[in-house]
Amino acid sequence: MSRDYDYDDGFDDDQIDGVGFSQKGSSLRAATRSNPRNLPCPSCHAPNRLTPIDQARGYQCDRCADRAEQGGEY
Repeated sequence: MSRDYDYDDGFDDDQIDGVGFSQKGSSLRAATRSNPRNLPCPSCHAPNRLTPIDQARGYQCDRCADRAEQGGEY
């Protein structure tokens, strides 16, 4: 299913699928009306950590990604 995601907060010029990053240093997409942060992290299961674009790309929350990059466990 193809969706158009509106970038509506002007945070970042680096856009993928029309949506910028949520914060500097993050690979997670910014939350918008059409791309809400309403999905749990697949690693720690914390609620409201990912957007549909994040989930479609197989991402985890920033905290879990940082831990994994440092060799930690979940």
